[in-house]
Amino acid sequence: MSNVRFPWQDAMTLGLGTLRLAPETFWCMTLPELAAAARAVNPSAPASMNRTGLLNLMARYPD
Repeated sequence: MSNVRFPWQDAMTLGLGTLRLAPETFWCMTLPELAAAARAVNPSAPASMNRTGLLNLMARYPD
């Protein structure tokens, strides 16, 4: 099991601060939904994750 933790502080800063989501909305979102909302304010970010990226995340955050 990895000791690397998900960057919740950064996610909350993005969702609650930058995107100005209501807390209820933020906590009901899935991570792909949050990523899509983030791309709306930063369209230069990659549009989607490839299989390698997904496998890396699954290994990094196994829960």
